[in-house]
Amino acid sequence: MPKTWFITGASRGLGAQIVQAALRAGDRVVATGRSRDSLVSRLGADDAQRLSLELDVTDAAQAQAAVARALEHFGTIDVLVNNAGYGQLGLFEECTLQDAQAQFATNLFGVFNVTWAVLPAMRAARKGHVFNVSSLGGMMGAQHMGLYSSSKFALEGFSECLWREVAPFGIFVTLVEPGSFRTEFLSGASLRFGDKPVADYDDRRAELRASFERRDGKQAGDPARLADAIVHLCGVAQPPLRFLAGAAAVKAVEAKLVRMREEIDRWRTLSVGTDGDPQD
Repeated sequence: MPKTWFITGASRGLGAQIVQAALRAGDRVVATGRSRDSLVSRLGADDAQRLSLELDVTDAAQAQAAVARALEHFGTIDVLVNNAGYGQLGLFEECTLQDAQAQFATNLFGVFNVTWAVLPAMRAARKGHVFNVSSLGGMMGAQHMGLYSSSKFALEGFSECLWREVAPFGIFVTLVEPGSFRTEFLSGASLRFGDKPVADYDDRRAELRASFERRDGKQAGDPARLADAIVHLCGVAQPPLRFLAGAAAVKAVEAKLVRMREEIDRWRTLSVGTDGDPQD
């Protein structure tokens, strides 16, 4: 039976690829983005399988309205893909509180807004699947990515809690954690940089920005294959909570797990020694 997908950030990049993969699978799609014209230009006109809606995920009322329109049109939402987001880059001291607030408003609170809107329908149906698009940057931090990674780390914690809360209703939650993929993420359309320069960081800032420019368009990850993988995960009986995408992401997280185990073992005696006597 065809599923109905609700996808945010669908006008380009991975979001657009997920729309196309779901349509190829014979499913129905509600594609959302900040500009409906951009959605139609990229994905085509609405038809029996697809509905394009304008949605700024930072607007809670607009999220509720878009979900209501989707339910009115298709009757159900079986799959939610929280994909909308962008990268606020820059060394921490060179970013501002306003940068941080804007980053979290989209990457975290935008997910909250849309998920709050969708969950009642999924609970009523006693089924559903929520995909939250995180990042390798949600599993490990790197310099120049403090605000972006912290928003994704928060998304990871939220998703793990939500996974436990909604499982009794037959709703699955999956974090998608891509490494480097050939999307528009490294382009000016998806990146913002801190603009409060600190002289001590001049050399490092220049090299870090140059590294992003060198990698743009040369990433190993194929977004079309990742989109197909997400559609596949939607059809398995027991989907994972976390799905690493790309060989580089798998290798990096495996190395982090080894380092974490070594650190736990090194400090085990001091760690467990902080316990006191049990209290009755």
